[in-house]
Amino acid sequence: MTHTIQPNNPETTPAPDATDVPAATPGPATPQAVSAVPAALKRRIPKYSDLAPLMQFKKPEFSKEARLKRASTIWELRDIAKRRTPQAPFDYTDGAAEGEITLRRAREAFLDIEFRPGILRNVSKIDLSTEILGKSSRLPVGIAPTGFTRMMQSEGEYAGSQAAEAAGIPYTLSTMGTASIEDVAAAAPNGRNWFQLYLWTDRDRSLELIERAAKAGNDTLMVTVDTAVAGARLRDVRNGMTIPPALTVKTVLDASYRPAWWFNFLTHEPLTFASLSRYTGTVADLINSMFDPTLTFEDLDWLRETWKGKLVVKGIQTVEDARRVVDHGADGVVLSNHGGRQLDRAPIPFHLLPEVKQAFTADNSEAAIMLDTGIMSGADIVAALALGADFTLIGRAYLYGLMAGGRAGVDRTLQILEKDMARTMALLGVSSISELTPEHVRLLNN
Repeated sequence: MTHTIQPNNPETTPAPDATDVPAATPGPATPQAVSAVPAALKRRIPKYSDLAPLMQFKKPEFSKEARLKRASTIWELRDIAKRRTPQAPFDYTDGAAEGEITLRRAREAFLDIEFRPGILRNVSKIDLSTEILGKSSRLPVGIAPTGFTRMMQSEGEYAGSQAAEAAGIPYTLSTMGTASIEDVAAAAPNGRNWFQLYLWTDRDRSLELIERAAKAGNDTLMVTVDTAVAGARLRDVRNGMTIPPALTVKTVLDASYRPAWWFNFLTHEPLTFASLSRYTGTVADLINSMFDPTLTFEDLDWLRETWKGKLVVKGIQTVEDARRVVDHGADGVVLSNHGGRQLDRAPIPFHLLPEVKQAFTADNSEAAIMLDTGIMSGADIVAALALGADFTLIGRAYLYGLMAGGRAGVDRTLQILEKDMARTMALLGVSSISELTPEHVRLLNN
């Protein structure tokens, strides 16, 4: 039964009968009474029992675990990474092409939005799981392929693949990685491992890597198509960065202030492109063969015929190309400008996302739409999912954690993102990924 409680409205409450009002007592006029001071506002000498709870000084902690725990954002992990990593490898990760305009715009794109929350929804339980390319992922984010990862921190691809395995998300090994396909599979035997490939005109080289990836249990091949030539990464030029890295006087002096990095670099196996170790020739020759300006859609057709697993094309920057690679057999696309490391002033994946989603919907395409570049928080991921992405990938965000603390740092990256996503979704009034729609996000500059 519903009870209605009527408020006491002085305007409608009947005035008391005049006969009920006591007569005023005659006497001299008195000044207006002063309100009594509440006990809580009366000054007194503080007691020790009052001060004791306020004087509990926390013992300083300097362990890696404590350092990582204090980081609440990816930006704070970046700060730790910068302190602990020599300039050349840090800038290799942190930098982008030319004036780095693309990278800056990509990050700003996620800031120039407005979330539109719904209220009075049951968000006591948040489900962040999703399906990507036919399999489930505990989180709607995976680790993108990154080259020469053990240069940033000695655990490199091993830390990334094991953290991804523990988190229940995909991990993508780069052709230019510093751990082999077989070693990553052995390090994370229960993980979902993907392999990234640069398409070569030398089919024998490509074919051998494809066969190794399949034999090692990789279910998805991600071919990168935005590297006809290498971008102008000016930070690397200024730092004298070479492939493979060479120790110069500047490098040695810079590393001397980071003893942990220096110790790890000298006491672990030398860096190589592990997946390419079976090939003859110099590393420079291999890179020149990887970045081939003669590739066409016919090469993609050959790859589709050769690879029997899921095929994803990474580096899509126009709606037309997204449609076309799907027509040529791709199971998914990654909207990406290579993290801003190739063409400066390239299209921003987050801005391109709604157009690609609309086009795929019009085509009745079931191809997966993934997105990378610029992601620095779980809120960024939620915004991308709301605007039509099926999945996201992180590169720098994961590498900042790696440089900050190895495997534990990568774990911390994923913990931060997961907490961000769960909180953002709860405040938006949604409890699962499937409930996110474009109505939850407004692009302020559009």
